[in-house]
Amino acid sequence: MAADEQLRVAVIGAGLIGVDLADKIRRSAVLNLALVAGRDRDSLGLRRAAEMGHPTSAGGIRAVVASGPYNVVFDATNAESHAAHWAALRATGTTLIDLTPRGEGTVVVPGVNGTLAADCRHLNLVSCGGQAAIPILHTISQRCTPTYIEVVSTGASASAGRATRLNLDQYIATTSAAIRTFTGTPEAKVLVNLSPARPAPPFRVAMTVLADDIRPAPLRTSVAVAADAVRAYVPGYKVTSLSVATDRIQVVVEVTPAGDRLPRHAGSVDIINAAAVLLAEQSSAASRR
Repeated sequence: MAADEQLRVAVIGAGLIGVDLADKIRRSAVLNLALVAGRDRDSLGLRRAAEMGHPTSAGGIRAVVASGPYNVVFDATNAESHAAHWAALRATGTTLIDLTPRGEGTVVVPGVNGTLAADCRHLNLVSCGGQAAIPILHTISQRCTPTYIEVVSTGASASAGRATRLNLDQYIATTSAAIRTFTGTPEAKVLVNLSPARPAPPFRVAMTVLADDIRPAPLRTSVAVAADAVRAYVPGYKVTSLSVATDRIQVVVEVTPAGDRLPRHAGSVDIINAAAVLLAEQSSAASRR
């Protein structure tokens, strides 16, 4: 695709998530990364983005506004800063894809309601755990009526930066709310474990669903179909355990990053970034129709 036909995009945030986003966007045929904006000109993330050949700035959101307009901006900073970023970009016509657990904007999970991306300008990707769990939980809720859902996300400490640790309360609240929305379940509990183990463990999400009207065979088929849909954009997504009883369903998924830039324990970064890039590409496809 010619450069003038690509979507002009920017990334705010130069941590692990922002740098991996830059790498994924670089491989996209329809997205043109015109800026990676951080706040520390000496940060490792900005240096790595520059090494990839992307323009960089330490001016944060101010640099994005000054160098715009952009078709899409990815917010890979933190929940506290996101509201100000949307306020700064709202009037510019930009689509803002929020990778923080701020919980504002239209909640979008590819494979569940990804078609909304073309019609909304403020997209909320919930959290990495939400992106891993909701496709499975949503399909389960189509086959039975859950009364309680518990989700436990386990990630390596090494894959959780400062912003992630500061945002854990928002992560839990936003993920719980999204699970209730997508499943209609009255009670959803979300737990997060950051493991310091060596070697670092893969990103793992364990789900327990209580329901009274479970039909095992159709449910197993639906879970397999949902996992295949996620693997279409996250190749390292895998259901590692599925147990179905008369009143309880237990599912465990793991995410291992594809490629060699991310470490194998950083599946949490891989899945939310893959979802963000996919939604931006779908927005590009819709704009050409």
